[in-house]
Amino acid sequence: MSTRNWPRHLLCLSLSLPLGSALACGPDFPLRLLDNREQSLADLPETNFAFEVSRLGQAIAGLKPATDATLRMYWYSDDTSSAYRKQRDEVEASELPENLRAKVAQLRTLQDPQQVEQQGAELPEEMRLYIAGAVAFDAGNQAQAAEYFRKVLALPAEQRKLRSTWAAYSLGRALVALSAEASDDPQQTPAALQAQARLAFQQVRELSAGDFSDPLELGIASLGEEARLAKLNGDWETAVQLYASQSRLGSSTGYSSLQQVAGELHQLPDESLREQLQHPTVQKLLTAYLLSRVGWSFDEQPAYTQRLTQMVLDSAAGSLEYADRLAALSYQKGDFTMAKAFLEHAGDGGLAWWVRAKLALRDGDKVQAAAAYAKAAAAFPKDESWGSRRTPDWAYESVQPGCRVEGESAILALDRGDYLQAFDQLYRSQDIYWPDAATVAERVLTLDELKGYVDAHVTAPPPATQQDKDNYVRRPVAAQLRELLGRRLLREGRYDEAPAYFDTPELQATAQAYGQDRKDAASRWTATGRAEALYAAGKLARKSGMEILGYEMAPDYRWLGGNYSLESPELKPAPFLEEAEIKRQQGTEAKPNQRYHYRYVAADLASQAANQLPHSSQAFAAVLCKAAGWVAGTDQEIALYQRYVEQGPYVEWAGNFGQQCQEPRFDQANRRYLTQPIHTVRSALRPYKALVLTVAVALLGGIGWLWIRRRKVKQ
Repeated sequence: MSTRNWPRHLLCLSLSLPLGSALACGPDFPLRLLDNREQSLADLPETNFAFEVSRLGQAIAGLKPATDATLRMYWYSDDTSSAYRKQRDEVEASELPENLRAKVAQLRTLQDPQQVEQQGAELPEEMRLYIAGAVAFDAGNQAQAAEYFRKVLALPAEQRKLRSTWAAYSLGRALVALSAEASDDPQQTPAALQAQARLAFQQVRELSAGDFSDPLELGIASLGEEARLAKLNGDWETAVQLYASQSRLGSSTGYSSLQQVAGELHQLPDESLREQLQHPTVQKLLTAYLLSRVGWSFDEQPAYTQRLTQMVLDSAAGSLEYADRLAALSYQKGDFTMAKAFLEHAGDGGLAWWVRAKLALRDGDKVQAAAAYAKAAAAFPKDESWGSRRTPDWAYESVQPGCRVEGESAILALDRGDYLQAFDQLYRSQDIYWPDAATVAERVLTLDELKGYVDAHVTAPPPATQQDKDNYVRRPVAAQLRELLGRRLLREGRYDEAPAYFDTPELQATAQAYGQDRKDAASRWTATGRAEALYAAGKLARKSGMEILGYEMAPDYRWLGGNYSLESPELKPAPFLEEAEIKRQQGTEAKPNQRYHYRYVAADLASQAANQLPHSSQAFAAVLCKAAGWVAGTDQEIALYQRYVEQGPYVEWAGNFGQQCQEPRFDQANRRYLTQPIHTVRSALRPYKALVLTVAVALLGGIGWLWIRRRKVKQ
């Protein structure tokens, strides 16, 4: 088992300055297989109890899956509260003409079933008899209620289409209530009455499967009622089978009943539990209970687990059926010898090959493990899902075993340098392991490898509808991957190729504008023109940097909208992380490797723009001021301000540098190319002003004397 990684759980969101330090705890995040590769390969995730028990139940011919869990739950309990009555009344109202609805409601308020018969003469006979039985049932006269329900069932079939399932189900409940009462009649012993009740519940299913109305899904409910009677009589095997069939039909009560039965079973004394474990269905139920870790608090197993696991495995020794689950249970327990023994009988199912792959890794055989993973991936049905789980460090995982197996296989592919195969295996999981796929896409693959894969396999999805935008529907993973490629192309200077990979016309236009600015910065003839292009690129990088330049994963986490910064594993040689991959990741690291790295890129572009401008110009000061505001609270902000102080002109708005800045006036900067050299000379000569004037006067006087003398010579 893994150890807790609480720093990863206490993930935080910056709330104040753009790069500030005020933190608040963030939400939970999905499992990343690549964070601890050795652990990901060693762990066998718990299965899902609902999925496991669905394999136990038998299909009931004619019964349709349940449709409404909320309504079903009222019928499964002894509750006769307003919620139950409301659903019953709604069904009755839908079956009756308007003139009879009030009559039915009035009859149900009576205390005497004979009054129901007298006052309900205008009702269909099945309705009148059933309501009379219901009134007797509510009054506590279960014997009389049972007689009325039998009268309903004795009517010709065509005269009782609406109330047959109700009558049979209520008859069963009335007989169960009667069984709790003492009786001298040998035909009315508790055992005899319960046997009759079970027959009544079985009749409910027969009627429901036939052409009799069952809007309240009493056929499904009858499974739970009969299971309860079987358990009361010590027949745990039948009870589990019935509850499992109920759960298979979509009953939440059947599912919760199986959990309760498993909990009661493991509390039995050892001798009684061993006896029950001789029944295959009981054994399978407890195996599912243990495999799915019901009642665990992350990696803290309940005290009973070791005892129960050992008893289940001991009772199943030599068993051929369910061997893959028993092998998995043995592996989770750490009994690898027994896991191998069960695998000899486990066949070619996905779980069996998955456990074989993990055992091969324990033996150091990566080749055999890779082959087993491939067979496991092929064996698991594509739509098999085990639901959601929580890891010990609070990450969540939607376990689709086929995808998980491919994800673990990708770790081995990375280990042997098959980077494209690794990416493909992770990408096929779509949202489930997208963070891992994104890490490989932007940090491990070369740009050309990634572009080649996208061009060959990832077509642009349809544009998002306005409804999707209004509801903040997350774009398909294909769109996310294409934009990841577009951002990487821009970061690596391939400006003409990038725009086509962005998802919306707006982003495509922004990417195109940024690329054009970067190209203009290198091609314009004048220094002012280059400065203006660099500054424009910086503004776009700051305003739309997350969308057009941000890393999908560290350090920017575009995947999370930039709202969170997650802990990343240190890049150093580790099990299943080779030096070749580390070099690739180092070569694609953000520069600088800081959160919101594009802000630093924006400030650097502005600084380059300042390099092209006369230091005495307003544009020089304004560009540095804007850049300082883009990286507020950082060392780069301080450096930009110091540069302004040392090189820039006085401007009256410099007192709040980085916060209140004028837009740079590049047109005025052109004149500074002429005036700045003169200003520089004047500044250099200012300390020698008197000497310069004397020399100038002497020089002018000498020139005047020479001119006068020359004229005299000519005369």
